[in-house]
Amino acid sequence: MLADISHPSGLIATGILNDPIPHCHVVTTTTHKTLRGPRGGLIMMGEDFDNPFGITLKDGTPRKMSHLLDMAVFPGNQGGPLEHVIAAKAIAFGEALEPSFKDYMHQVKKNADAMAKAFVKRDYHLISGGTDNHMMLIDLGNKNITGKAAEQALVKAEITANKNMVPFDQRSPFVTSGIRVGTAAITTRGLKESDMEIIVALIDRVISNHEDAQTLNEVGTAVHELMKGRALFTK
Repeated sequence: MLADISHPSGLIATGILNDPIPHCHVVTTTTHKTLRGPRGGLIMMGEDFDNPFGITLKDGTPRKMSHLLDMAVFPGNQGGPLEHVIAAKAIAFGEALEPSFKDYMHQVKKNADAMAKAFVKRDYHLISGGTDNHMMLIDLGNKNITGKAAEQALVKAEITANKNMVPFDQRSPFVTSGIRVGTAAITTRGLKESDMEIIVALIDRVISNHEDAQTLNEVGTAVHELMKGRALFTK
């Protein structure tokens, strides 16, 4: 059994969501997203075990699963290691062990809950009705706009989101009927629950006027005003 926890890994690392490692043979994750590190990935195992595929050493001894994973990564799929990225991962893991990181993840979750409620209040259809983590998937079927058009309009208005398929989507993965939004990045920049209402109002304005260039420019200006003084990086 394999679990991929790329999106909620920061929430899992801080104990906010359940840990799959005691229940799964292999767990994979990225080191960015909610872990807030550099772009990269991890393949993790609990207790090692004989591989289930019947692959053996020359003497007939079954190869351990850890060995197959190691060989698949290098020399299979990976070239030379990037030491600067390894160092950046170490910094990110060190940050994840600090009490401040747990405070950050709790704020991410509170912001997501506030954002989800603000969307529902404006008659947006959230898949699962809300969120228990840092992100939400929104079905735009009742908003007369595709996910692709919504993404493009939001980008023009200085808001980053991505199109996303929804359950039983009738549109292609290149068009989609939904968008996905999350609160990890804006929480890093210092936004709180009260700011989520403002953000959702701006997103709603874009989606409701996605072909109006003036509205998109006005929202973009409002976004810059909201984020002014909220640095992307702090020393």
